[in-house]
Amino acid sequence: MTPADLSLTVQHAVRRAVDDGALRVDVPSRVKVEKARPGGVGEYASSVALTLARPAGRPALDIASLLKERLDGAAGILAVDITGPGFLNFTLRPQDGAALVRAVRAAGLSYGQGDALAGQAVRFEPPAEARAAVVADCLTGLLRGQGADARVEAGGERPYVHPGTYDVDALGTDAARWRLLRAAPHDRPLDGPPLLVRHERNALFRVQYAHSRTRRLLANGARLGVLPGYETEVDDPLPALLRDHPGVLLAAARHRAPDRVARHLEAVADALLGFQHTVLPLGDEKPSAAHRSRLALAEAAGTVLAGGLSVLGISAPDRI
Repeated sequence: MTPADLSLTVQHAVRRAVDDGALRVDVPSRVKVEKARPGGVGEYASSVALTLARPAGRPALDIASLLKERLDGAAGILAVDITGPGFLNFTLRPQDGAALVRAVRAAGLSYGQGDALAGQAVRFEPPAEARAAVVADCLTGLLRGQGADARVEAGGERPYVHPGTYDVDALGTDAARWRLLRAAPHDRPLDGPPLLVRHERNALFRVQYAHSRTRRLLANGARLGVLPGYETEVDDPLPALLRDHPGVLLAAARHRAPDRVARHLEAVADALLGFQHTVLPLGDEKPSAAHRSRLALAEAAGTVLAGGLSVLGISAPDRI
């Protein structure tokens, strides 16, 4: 279950409570669901009960209890807890790796896109500065990928700077965009020259290299007669990071923060680079279901890396 799925599930619970006559409020157009804070209960939390308390004229704890009754046992939800003045906290059922791999393979580079922001119209003023142009260009794609109607307005008094005019001659498109998008909005852009160095200290290189490694693993696996197919569970941090990808894209779109995508790709790349050595048989080791499962997971990681880089307007080379 993705954060967007959880948001819809909670929204439907509110609607059922209203339809049952247990709650008299307007059903919100969207229910905000966020990662639970460190030390909290479960994986996700929502303050929807607190938001509805005033219009309903009832304590938030009462509303939280009503919603908990309608959320207990819902598909994908393992447990619902109420904390504090009325926060709903959710523990999700673990997804099996086979379902994750199937979802990534079916969606391809579009994995993580959805319609959570459908109906929202977002307009950006014509950017007059190169960084703003690149960010607006990236955010337009991110928002559209979540169903929003997003575009940069034409005309206006400010001169429009095309997103292609930003150190491309000196750095190339990939490094030029990464230096502007990886930095948080309140931080200065990254230094450009270090992004051209093929070294593990260069995060852009690590992400692109990790993608290229997934392509080589598939090619080497084919030569060994090992084809990707998830048959046994893989104990590694990588699946959790791949499951987080849809939520990262949605949060980046909502908060207008493409740096979240870049940071998530770094985490996926680092996990893949640590995982790669376990994927294929070594020495006299015979190919097994475990190798096929690891290769399927590596293939899914490569898809996520390529899709995330595409969102940022950066290439995903097959060979480095």
